[in-house]
Amino acid sequence: MRKASFDTGRGKIVYWVSDTADATRPWVVFLPGLTADRRLFAPQIEHFEGRANCLVWDAPAHGESRPFPLDFSLPDLARWLGEIMKAEGVSAPVLVGQSMGGYVAQVFDVLFPGRACGIVSVDSAPLGRDYYKRWELACLPFVTRMFYLYPWGTLKKTSTEGNAATPEGRAIMSSILAGYEKGEYCRLSAHGFAMLAEVVRSDEYAAPTAPLTLIVGELDRTGFVRKYNELWSERTGLPIRWVEGAAHNSNADNPVAVNAIIEEVLAEGN
Repeated sequence: MRKASFDTGRGKIVYWVSDTADATRPWVVFLPGLTADRRLFAPQIEHFEGRANCLVWDAPAHGESRPFPLDFSLPDLARWLGEIMKAEGVSAPVLVGQSMGGYVAQVFDVLFPGRACGIVSVDSAPLGRDYYKRWELACLPFVTRMFYLYPWGTLKKTSTEGNAATPEGRAIMSSILAGYEKGEYCRLSAHGFAMLAEVVRSDEYAAPTAPLTLIVGELDRTGFVRKYNELWSERTGLPIRWVEGAAHNSNADNPVAVNAIIEEVLAEGN
């Protein structure tokens, strides 16, 4: 894959894209979750590169897209993603978003209806305000304050084991977290939850129109992800694709299962 960057005027976003786009192949855009970077989707890039045109980014303030001031919103991320996709000639992609990346995908679809041909939500959640209780929204911006109470080594271990269930998934998450300092990790986490709360309160991004696929790890215990997805499934009629042996980073814990689901989505889109 070819490494490239996009200058937002506030900072540079680094991303990787297939060396030569093949017009006969579909596009897949991978969007890692909060505090994660492109390495989270390494098992997917390895599988799909050569079968599809692929793009994956380090979101602003993540991975190699640092330094980057924490003054952006989820709509900002979606708009910058749109600019990158335009620059690279990405057309009718399937957006595969894990956790926070799934929120970016939904906001993108509302801002740019028709540009994506599908969204694969991996351990993410809906953005409709009526999915969330008032106290849940009130707590979101403050969830990460407790992070400061833990020694950095303990926090990294807890985050790694909470997000991933398998040795392979934990190895990926551990390598990502090793690149942060405690303060940076805590500030980034707090900013991410504040962005989410802002978007949910606005209720402007509750109804993406692209076909949705819901993926959740059977062992995902992060926040209320399971509850939100069960409500999402109930209200939309979409089935949840439960991933065996996987926690919150189900695409890293069980890439074979998740890759197979993405292949189904690509086949349906062609």
